Amino acid sequence: MGNRPEFPPSDVSQLIGDLRSIGYVADRGLATAAFLSLRLGRPLLLEGEVGVGKTELAKGFAELFGRELVRLQCFEGIDASQALYEWDYARQMLAIRAMSGERGTEESAVSQLFGSDYLVERPLLRAVKAGDRSVLLIDEIDRADDEFEAFLLEILSDFQITIPELGTVVAPSRPIVILTSNRTRELHDALKRRCLYHWIGFPSPERELDIVQSRLPEVGAAMAAKVVAAVNRLRDLDLAKPPGVAETIDWVEALSTIEATDLTTTSAIDTIGAVLKDRDDVDLVTDSIEHVVDGR
Repeated sequence: MGNRPEFPPSDVSQLIGDLRSIGYVADRGLATAAFLSLRLGRPLLLEGEVGVGKTELAKGFAELFGRELVRLQCFEGIDASQALYEWDYARQMLAIRAMSGERGTEESAVSQLFGSDYLVERPLLRAVKAGDRSVLLIDEIDRADDEFEAFLLEILSDFQITIPELGTVVAPSRPIVILTSNRTRELHDALKRRCLYHWIGFPSPERELDIVQSRLPEVGAAMAAKVVAAVNRLRDLDLAKPPGVAETIDWVEALSTIEATDLTTTSAIDTIGAVLKDRDDVDLVTDSIEHVVDGR
């Protein structure tokens, strides 16, 4: 963007407009939670269905304010070293071999081997060092275990990391922090108390159409409206994995790519893999495709 918007934004309406300028359509509830997070310097915890725009908000902030997006993707079994830092053992071993014929004290060799040149920064350390030049996205925190959640709580409290060999790294200023959860498990109250909270549900058909047209302005309004209506009928079915807004956009893009001028039963079946990602769901929808497309 040529001219960066004011940071933090002066009011909720300004933030809504700024986000819309980069293609992110936020309702007033989400925009208010985001505004308070930015103004108060508090992490924002977003929970909701898959594909409703939780991760995209962090990406939008990075684009809007010209910051680096630092993403920590959580998964089962993630530990502190994978989130903070690791030593490059392979390079250290090569350095040890190179030092083997040199004179010098063991102490100086150790200080060289455990210097910043051999430190591999992981997302949390990178975000702490960058401070307000970054947006820290802690994605799908519900996939991590209780121990990692407790560790994360400490980082979010102090924004400092102690590396025994190098000392303590303190954030020069706080980054924007967004945590997302698909609610596969309940998060602890201690973490929630550190954050502002907002639940993102499926948008109304009108707002979803607005989102699609904002992201894909080249697509005709009639086609976009028909796809949005079809996706909302899909969500009324007993699906294992109901499609999110991301899948709505994917479906419109897929139809546009095959140069379909309308959503018909044929074009819907041809592109169903863009919106449904479960075999049983595909079978169920294929059997009732006319209802999905036309509401019959």
